Amino acid sequence: MAVELEHLIDSFEKLWPLAGAESWDSPGLVAGNPRDRISRVLLSVDVTAEIMSEAIDGEFDLVLAHHPFLLKGVTSLAEQTSKGSTLAAAIRNAVAIYAAHTNADIVQNGVSHVLAKSLGIQTPVALVQDAADFHQHSPEGHGRIGDLASPIKLGDFARLIAKILPSTATGIRVAGDFEMLVQRVAVCGGAGDSFIGAAIAAGADVFVTSDLRHHPTQDAREHALLNDGKPALIDVAHWASEWLWLEIAAEQLGKAFPSIQFVVSQIRTDPWDFVVTQ
Repeated sequence: MAVELEHLIDSFEKLWPLAGAESWDSPGLVAGNPRDRISRVLLSVDVTAEIMSEAIDGEFDLVLAHHPFLLKGVTSLAEQTSKGSTLAAAIRNAVAIYAAHTNADIVQNGVSHVLAKSLGIQTPVALVQDAADFHQHSPEGHGRIGDLASPIKLGDFARLIAKILPSTATGIRVAGDFEMLVQRVAVCGGAGDSFIGAAIAAGADVFVTSDLRHHPTQDAREHALLNDGKPALIDVAHWASEWLWLEIAAEQLGKAFPSIQFVVSQIRTDPWDFVVTQ
């Protein structure tokens, strides 16, 4: 039995309050009418042409994405542009688009929490909290930190991560001594090098995140030289670090709306195709 989109949006707001989003973010309803009838929902990290084709071919009524489709300024939606082409296809085929981004990063059972639990971190807590932004809804905040059940070599921990996350062309990159034992682990799903300082302050042995840039990474490694090699850094694919959350979101929504089918897309929207080494 179909449900009006506005009822789904009410549930989205309870799970991932828009008030918890960062000021630069743009989550929420991107396309569609709150009165639209929804019976099938496709969950994906990104909205791409391939994802939209899957939604149309599969007769989905809504794409629930992690990344906002129109996050940065767009000056044209002409159909010869990628954004315009995808959005036009969505509108013509009555596929609504909704995004839950930083507001889904910070909550219990959100992106970073799911990543932390998947990696074996016990009782993870927020790595960064900002009461000024989030006090009304009391989410846990950005990132997570906690301890593994027992110490493990950094190299073996990286291998474990590679088995848990979906594979991508760029794999797992590690900055640190393979043999170093790690137990206290900080994580942040998505781009997280702005939280390296928080991981250091929290006493992390290793920080797992994505999109680590050269200079923040180099500075962190120079710091580690003076602090028993800690924290080591593990850089995973952005898409992979967030994809695990989709299954949890689908489970949560399936319990709230048992008459609606929630399907996690298996399409890899990670943009990298291959790597070349000497």
